Parts: sequence; structure tokens; C-alpha cells
Amino acid sequence: MNNYQIALTLLKGIGPKKAKLLLAKLDSIESIFSESLNYIAKQTGIGIQVLKQMDRASAIEKAKIYADYLKKNEIKSHFYLDKTYPRRLKQCDDAPLLLFSKGDMDLNTSKVVSVVGTRNATEYGRSVCEELIKGFVGKEIVVISGMAYGVDICIHQLCVKNNIQTIGVLGHGLDRLYPSIHKNIANRMLENGGLLTEFLPGTKPDKENFPMRNRIVAGMADATIVIESKDSGGSLITAELANEYSRDVFAFPGNVGQIYSKGCNQLIASQKAHLITDSTDFLKLMHWEEEIVNPIQTQLFQDFTKEEKMVLDLLSSENELNIDIISIKTVIPISKTNVLMFNLEMKGAVKALPGRMYKLI
Repeated sequence: MNNYQIALTLLKGIGPKKAKLLLAKLDSIESIFSESLNYIAKQTGIGIQVLKQMDRASAIEKAKIYADYLKKNEIKSHFYLDKTYPRRLKQCDDAPLLLFSKGDMDLNTSKVVSVVGTRNATEYGRSVCEELIKGFVGKEIVVISGMAYGVDICIHQLCVKNNIQTIGVLGHGLDRLYPSIHKNIANRMLENGGLLTEFLPGTKPDKENFPMRNRIVAGMADATIVIESKDSGGSLITAELANEYSRDVFAFPGNVGQIYSKGCNQLIASQKAHLITDSTDFLKLMHWEEEIVNPIQTQLFQDFTKEEKMVLDLLSSENELNIDIISIKTVIPISKTNVLMFNLEMKGAVKALPGRMYKLI
């Protein structure tokens, strides 16, 4: 555990976007805490008055206490630059710098889907959940949801029952579980999946945390499925975020007179979600019934400059990366990295993605 990583999240007035700018423009994370404020302002363009509010000494002091707690309680951390950090989430401008987890999970498998829905699931909703998850058996799909009442917990329970890796994203720290009634299923999830949060231990499940939780649910996955929803609420927020992140969104239609079908019908009618009626529809639309072919071909690494090969080697191990991260990890100035990525794109070696992300073709 790098205490500076935790400290970076504790700097006053420095959110994820400014923190990523600091990481991109300075030599190391340590230099954020050691360089003069004037130097940092000059390198990053962040105003000196904003930097004066950071209180770096206090952040480092608090970070040590948190780091000791995480180690003692076997809580893993996933920093924005780590290989274990969810690569899909890196595509989102508002992605958190640091995530914490408990369990046995892979955040970067080839197929990840989020499933959300009402806290008041009907018999119809529960039957949809059951058919959907049974259709995922043997497909090596990781399923994400939010550990809430209703559809969320139904999905987690069915995944455990069918030995499908499932991850619950929390709106609080890992020193507690809300709602506490789900503790038994949460413990079982630790064996094949587990719990994930951006919140430090001690953070309570306050109302404002859950919209933040929803962006992780949406951003970590290739697709989001909505099963029953009112015409407002967390499920629709997650679906909207997924659309903003250029993810695929799917919804199961429902009875037009049923309050918990209004949200799904609304998503479909406004063309913000694909209509699906079963797991087969979803798998076909995602092309997840087909064999995954490794896109990295040997010939990719021929006839490239030394620096281009460095970038390609990095992308072959990380799959998708933000251009700022590519610059940091290859130690190539960002201005030159911009030119490199353009050349590689023209050569047909990489593809540009939303959020200044790149991946191998």
C-alpha cells in the first residue's frame, strides 16, 4: 500500500480530474507532496490559491492511519495507475483515483455486465433475473450490481447459486455493510467476486454517496441491463451514466400499467436502451456467444520505431489506456505521445476511444 496514493485522495480542493492532471504533469506521485507549490502551479496550470488549500501534511498523516487499517483488515487497493484498476473505468473522466476491495475478483475480464433495478422487485422481475443469470452460466461473464434490496440482491444471490463471479459496489466504506441484512450473501460473494468501493473505511452510507456509486457500476461494465424501474431513481441514473460513457444499455419491457415497468419502458421508447426479452437476446446483441479472438497479432510489432513499440508493448499488457497514463508509463513527453498515438492510429495499430483512451486493434 502506497500511502501517497491514499493521501492524494485526501487533498482538499483536489478532485479526481485535478489529481490526474498532477500525476500527468509531475515526475511522480511523491513530487505532488514534496515540490514547491509555485513549481506545481507552473507545471500544471492549477491556480496557486487552489494548491494552497491542499494541506499536504495533514493528508499524509491521515493516509498512514488508513493504510494501517487496510493492511490489518486485508482490504486491497486499486490505484488509477495499477494493472488491477478496472480498465473500463479509466475511460470515464470522473473515475475515482482509488478503489478498495475485499474478495477474489478480476476487474479486467473480457466480459463484464452491470444489472440494476428497483428495490421493490415483483415476481415478474425476480423471474427475469433468474432467466438472465441462468443464461450466463458457462459464459465467463462477471456480473456487477449494488447490493441494494430488490433486483440487486436477487442478482447477487443467483450469481452465487450458479457459481458466477459477482461484485457488489458499495456506497460506503468496507468496515460495514448496508443493508446489514445482506451480510451473509456478501460473505459468500467473497469466494468468487466480492465487494468494491471508492470510499475509505469509516464512510457512512449517506444518501449522496449512492449516485457516486452508480457511476462505478456503469463505468466498470461493457453493458448495463435494467430490470424493473420506476420512472425515476438510481437505476435510471445508472442507465443515463452508462449512455454517457458510451456503454450499451438494455432494458426488459414490462406491463404498461405497472409502476415498476415505467422506467424500462421509458428507456426503450426514448431509444436509450435496447429492448431484450431474455438472456439470448442480450448475448447475441453483445456477440458474447462467439469465441473471443485475441486482437493482438504478431505482425503488429513489426516496422515500428522503438518508441512506438514501447507504446504497443504497454497496450498489449494493459489493453486500454488513457494517453496521459501512456505518457507517464513510457516516460515520453505528452506532446510527443500525442504525435505517436496519431501515427499509430494512421498505421492501423491502435484505435482511439472516448475519454482520450486507446486500445490495440
